[in-house]
Amino acid sequence: MKAAEILELESLTFAERSFADLADPDSALPAFYRRPDDGRLLVDEKEDLLAVAFRWDERWIVANYLYHPVHEEAIDLFEGTGGDLFMEEREVWARAVREYYSEAIRTGVRPAIEDIPPDRPEKCADLLKEVFGQRNGERCLDCCCGSGIGSAGLRSIGLNPLAFDHDQALLSLGFAQGRLDPCETACIDATMASAYFEPAPYGAALMLGTIHSFDREIWEGIAREFLSLSERSLLTVATKEEVDLVAAWCEDEGRSPEVWENERDAVYDRWVCLT
Repeated sequence: MKAAEILELESLTFAERSFADLADPDSALPAFYRRPDDGRLLVDEKEDLLAVAFRWDERWIVANYLYHPVHEEAIDLFEGTGGDLFMEEREVWARAVREYYSEAIRTGVRPAIEDIPPDRPEKCADLLKEVFGQRNGERCLDCCCGSGIGSAGLRSIGLNPLAFDHDQALLSLGFAQGRLDPCETACIDATMASAYFEPAPYGAALMLGTIHSFDREIWEGIAREFLSLSERSLLTVATKEEVDLVAAWCEDEGRSPEVWENERDAVYDRWVCLT
């Protein structure tokens, strides 16, 4: 269900410029620049505020409260409009918000060039099935999802992926190829994932980027954030040196890593760390 449908509007615009901005309280401030003509308030099943919509002339602007505290001025402005109250499940609204920003990427960002070999999706799916088995719709985070090879494989074994990456061109490619679901994809900095997502039973971080000395701290931050959000975590890298680093990060987080060489793929997912 689209965000506009939930609020029974023909169209709307989010005040926040990107999904990543949703954790920043200041990003919602454009919705309060003057007294509105009408308003709508959206709460979840616990009656916590999800969003507030204001109309100026014929345009509706929405401020989101999925990931940061409520502005008191938002409530004051809404009460002054005498507007309508709506209720929806938090996850339904979160899906609609992810879709809103994903559609902007799908339609506005040129997809990256497809650069994976034709057999990699099958190899990834086979590895995921070996590690996780056949599942029944449990949530699995797809960290640094790229164009969605992992998400497609996770769905093939019955997991429900929630994918995230900061590369809009790769995400656009994933949407074009049908590997990424706009409702289940977010463009964010993976080192900040806990600001947007709840912990999940499973997590996959396939083919982490090459870990150099100059960007080691970045990848370490991504890995530690990922580990904090996933109970059973799978990470793959290209080299033995990289997997040894990943295993050490796991141990630092109190996890017990299992490392092995993946004979299916000598390039992308050659070394596996499961914890």
